[in-house]
Amino acid sequence: MRLHGLITRLCVVALLPWPCHTRHSQPIPRNLEQLSSEQLVALVGIADPVKNIDPRSPQSHLSKMLIPRPAGSDNSTLVRNYIVQVLTSLDWYVEEDGFTDFTPYGERTFTNIIATKDPNAPRRVVLSAHYDSKYFPNYPSSQFVGATDSAAPCAMMLDIAEALNPLFDRRRQEIESDEEDIEDITLQLVFFDGEEAFKAWTATDSIYGARHLSQKWSSTYIAPYTKRRLLSHASVTELTMIEHLILLDLLGAPNPSVRSYFIDTAWLFDTMVSAEERLHQAGLLADPEDTTDFRSFFLPRRGSEYNFGYIEDDHVPFLRKGVSVLHVIPYPFPAVWHTLLDDASALDVPTMRRWNLILRIFMCEYLGLGSVISPNSNRDRIHRSMSELVSLSSLLWLG
Repeated sequence: MRLHGLITRLCVVALLPWPCHTRHSQPIPRNLEQLSSEQLVALVGIADPVKNIDPRSPQSHLSKMLIPRPAGSDNSTLVRNYIVQVLTSLDWYVEEDGFTDFTPYGERTFTNIIATKDPNAPRRVVLSAHYDSKYFPNYPSSQFVGATDSAAPCAMMLDIAEALNPLFDRRRQEIESDEEDIEDITLQLVFFDGEEAFKAWTATDSIYGARHLSQKWSSTYIAPYTKRRLLSHASVTELTMIEHLILLDLLGAPNPSVRSYFIDTAWLFDTMVSAEERLHQAGLLADPEDTTDFRSFFLPRRGSEYNFGYIEDDHVPFLRKGVSVLHVIPYPFPAVWHTLLDDASALDVPTMRRWNLILRIFMCEYLGLGSVISPNSNRDRIHRSMSELVSLSSLLWLG
């Protein structure tokens, strides 16, 4: 990724408006129903928020991805197969979107992974990240694993799928009971391939998977009656069925500073900020005896941030076609960005745990899953998980 704007050392480009295709239905801010304090506790305890992002555990989702995996490599295939296996085992509908494109090193093969919990739903919110790691000319001797870029975000997405899967199943049962007042929307996970440039970031040497998929979806029309509640006269594409695309990138390092980039998703940014604040107020982000001052991952919105510019990333082709985007990426980038130091040592377990919990709350409220969350949780289990977190953090510090 690279940053567009007037205050960056990465590139200096004037911020110009883009021509956008007309949306099938323009997303507008909604009043999302907030989870109760009991539901927050239940959601934290529904699954261990550390297990899947523990770099010390060889069985964690994260550990399976902490290998060099540039697009088209054998390691990329290993990681792709692992992601597909996990999501298939959870009974998600998984597609592998394979294609070829020309790179500075000739023609290469790429494969996006698209996993949809309920493919019959007429609308969807997309949670996404790229799963390839940056290619270096001395690969495979180069051991760049891209822990923050973007193995950790991919592991967080798998954690969301695993932790919330029982809630998605209960929700689908409610929807299929023909209750008209239930919002019919599903979660779709997209793991982009080929985000990284092979040489220098250009319009043709970057975001290969996102460019391909946005074009494919913009010309793939949905047949009438193939989705629930999709009227016969509806003329929509795969692209216009997306309410929002949420892109995660460069997450996992301590003390991130994430800002809001787009006016139309400022309310979604605020929803994520609110989730973090409510988790903090409920004492669910850290051990109760931890006296460390709380620092939010998010920068306050002041309005002037929209003159800051934008960071080029996998969302750009979708943004140009009129898709509403929430880009969750820290700036400044982690100090280890595009260096061999972006490995497991760059990751902070408490930080990743917090991201997991924020995403759980955010996605549950966005998708209206509150009604299927059982408030009967085991608070002792949560405190036990927190104690284990403190022990793990101590081991990582000593290691």
